[in-house]
Amino acid sequence: MSDSSTRLVRMTPRDPHEPGRTASTLELFFDLVFVVAVSTASAELHHALAEGHVRDGLIRYAVVFFGIWWAWMNFTWFATSFDADDWLYRVLTVVQMGGVLTLAAGIEPTFQQNDYRILVFGYVIMRLAMVAQWLRASLAGGHTRRTTLTYAAGIALVQCLWLAWLLLSGTPAQVCLGVLIAAELAIPVIAEARGRTPSHPHHITERYGLFTLIVLGESLLASANAIFAARSEQQAYGPLISLAALVLTITATLWWIYFWPEHHHCIGGMRRSLRYGYVHYIVFASAAAVSVGIEIQIDALTGHSPLGTVGDGYAVAIPVAVFLLSLWWIAIREQADRMVRVVVPLAAALILVDPLLSTPILSTAVVLVLVVVALVWRPPVTASTAPGGHASPRRGGG
Repeated sequence: MSDSSTRLVRMTPRDPHEPGRTASTLELFFDLVFVVAVSTASAELHHALAEGHVRDGLIRYAVVFFGIWWAWMNFTWFATSFDADDWLYRVLTVVQMGGVLTLAAGIEPTFQQNDYRILVFGYVIMRLAMVAQWLRASLAGGHTRRTTLTYAAGIALVQCLWLAWLLLSGTPAQVCLGVLIAAELAIPVIAEARGRTPSHPHHITERYGLFTLIVLGESLLASANAIFAARSEQQAYGPLISLAALVLTITATLWWIYFWPEHHHCIGGMRRSLRYGYVHYIVFASAAAVSVGIEIQIDALTGHSPLGTVGDGYAVAIPVAVFLLSLWWIAIREQADRMVRVVVPLAAALILVDPLLSTPILSTAVVLVLVVVALVWRPPVTASTAPGGHASPRRGGG
């Protein structure tokens, strides 16, 4: 590793077994701009749902969040493989941060006017900076040269297509949007088939955990907003304060459940790594959408929600259930005993029934607390082996 002096280092692959590898201060700094992007996307989804534009709001949220997640994930996996931490690496990372902020500025026009131009420009800035990073990594040669060049060429080509996509409209634009997203997702599959880039399991899963904290932080903000609303809505003071307490409980249980399994065991071969990385789009997007559901609940308590009682409840229940199921699939089920493998999806099913009850948020909180109790009682089964050759449980629920 180098310092921030004028000397450039050769960008060779990092040791995937490097002891003590943790997130760098640059990576933590990089994540800060995604706080802005995630918060803006959540706010715009809330506005769309509050105005009754459920279908359009969800579609645009899915597209916007794809851009946020994909740019973050590509930087994260590149960094775990090739982080050089010299001045050029830092400059290119800051350029990517500028692209994130540009993308964030384009989220409102995307939702309000269906204008994707600023959003795409910001996205392309981030991706072209990644092209420069991959080209630099290719200069080191070695067994990853073909892979790094494939990444660079694939990303550059797709960015040209994104810019051309802005010239389309109507049905052709919608069809090509799906094709371009599929093309982005295909690049790592094609590139890694030409030679695997090294990944540090503890480092990469720590990075995913840190981003999870960012999206869960949106729900904490929603809890605070309920308290703020209570100060001006005297008639709904009690329900809003109760909502704030329940939201804190729900957010804390989601945090507990996410960090219950040892995530580094989920990174292995190419298929497992891709599953873990790609399904986290659903984990992240649903976690961020929980805060939107809470804002809808605040609107309902203050008389401003057009969705109706059941719709308000599902605005929370659906993202919570999706979060549980996606996390169960990629991380929990492989480290759980038979009871936990049943409890988590059963909890998701019960939560989807909660909006039909008179106290849906309370019911959701109770179900999630019971899940946490089960996880504390039945700790994860890790890859470590006890005497006699049997997998041994790791004590501690999170």
